[in-house]
Amino acid sequence: MLVVNKVISVFKKFSWFKRFNAKVTYEVLAKYIPAADWHFMNYGYIPDTKETEINIAPFEVKDQQHSANMYHYLACKATLTGKTVLEIGSGRGGGARYTAGNFNPVRYVGLDIAKNAVHLARKLHILPNLSFVQGSGESLAVENNSIDVVMNVESCHGYGNVKTFLSEVLRTLKPGGHLLLVDFRNSVENMDLFKQELKDSGLTLLSAENISANVVAAIESDDGSKRAKIESLVPRRYQKLFCDFAGVVGSRFYTTLKDGTRPYYRFVLVKPS
Repeated sequence: MLVVNKVISVFKKFSWFKRFNAKVTYEVLAKYIPAADWHFMNYGYIPDTKETEINIAPFEVKDQQHSANMYHYLACKATLTGKTVLEIGSGRGGGARYTAGNFNPVRYVGLDIAKNAVHLARKLHILPNLSFVQGSGESLAVENNSIDVVMNVESCHGYGNVKTFLSEVLRTLKPGGHLLLVDFRNSVENMDLFKQELKDSGLTLLSAENISANVVAAIESDDGSKRAKIESLVPRRYQKLFCDFAGVVGSRFYTTLKDGTRPYYRFVLVKPS
């Protein structure tokens, strides 16, 4: 397994492999674990007290409340009511359903590269203002200056070319439109590189918040329920691998996030008018 991980880490330096790896991973997850009660793919978020005081309270969900919170407090960073929203990397669609149902956009489109994930999201989440399409964040079939808000949750770390993704966001956003983004990088140096890419994108960076501690708190809070869900949904021979992927307490993802070597940030950007 160690040798396999080393080989994968080498291949992840290539754009084509990053795209391929992300697509295959989420195609497989959606096809073989189509659980109707597993809607979110992010690691979760527990807000600070100050943040709860200045924003509307999260809406209750049946399961994965901390993962819903990730979308909730990101959506609070811009006005979505009456707007056209595009989520790039919508996965199983739970975040799209939560945001479209509670923040009143006139139209919310969830886009994902994995065909199986799009089919699953269409089956699980039905709202009049919500739709799901297959596509790539690096080549959007979207008109120029047509989107009010782009949301991107734990997704762009898997893209082949982040600069291309950002240029597509810039192209499709209306003047004054927002990019709301949360994601991690596997080192401080790579996060610094990503911050520079954001600054060079043509979008104006309004805020950059390190939310690693908030995500760690959510992982710790959800550990028992997450392990139980993995045991019920994943074949035994794959459970350890999936625990690592899911970032349970003790996993490499959790350990590096907690010790600060894997930073997790929330960004708010706007396209100049």
